[in-house]
Amino acid sequence: MEKDYFVHESAYIDELVSIGKGTKIWHFCHVMSGAKIGEDCVLGQNVFIGKDVQIGNNVHIQNNVSVYTKVTLEDNVFCGPSAVFTNVFNPRSEIRRQLDEYLPTLVKEGATIGANATILCGHTIGRYAFIGAGAVVTKDIPDYALVYGNAARIAGWMCECGGKLAFTTEETNSIEYATCIKCRKRYEKHDLKVKRIE
Repeated sequence: MEKDYFVHESAYIDELVSIGKGTKIWHFCHVMSGAKIGEDCVLGQNVFIGKDVQIGNNVHIQNNVSVYTKVTLEDNVFCGPSAVFTNVFNPRSEIRRQLDEYLPTLVKEGATIGANATILCGHTIGRYAFIGAGAVVTKDIPDYALVYGNAARIAGWMCECGGKLAFTTEETNSIEYATCIKCRKRYEKHDLKVKRIE
């Protein structure tokens, strides 16, 4: 039966792996058993996907990224080159951690993780959040937040299209509003909660 996805001959795919239609897996990748990769994904050179990892549709993982067990990437996530995930908070070489000691990491729909960013385990990256290159994420990141630095701090807010949002208060209430100058999508913000206005 002809496959409806592409795997480079140098990649190694374990048994019991699910790979969606249109996905491309490039040089020297390794996908471990139980992993599920959605449709139209791209795994660049030297990507490692751990056991039972769940990856949504249209996820792009650039070169030299390891996605370890208990990391979940939802649809439309982008991981820049050499981004780093962890799954053990307090590793010691001489102590073997059990799977139930691993901390889960969730990267929600549409989020971007910049090159060389480090995501410490046990946290959630919100929908369409934007993690700057080299950032070190040590806590949950809200939807649409732009963060950078070590430790990463909120430096602004991002549209779903990747444009930066400028919020202003339109009335005497505490809700702020923004319209993306690139795509004209509208958003509202209350404290650290941003949502798109339909």
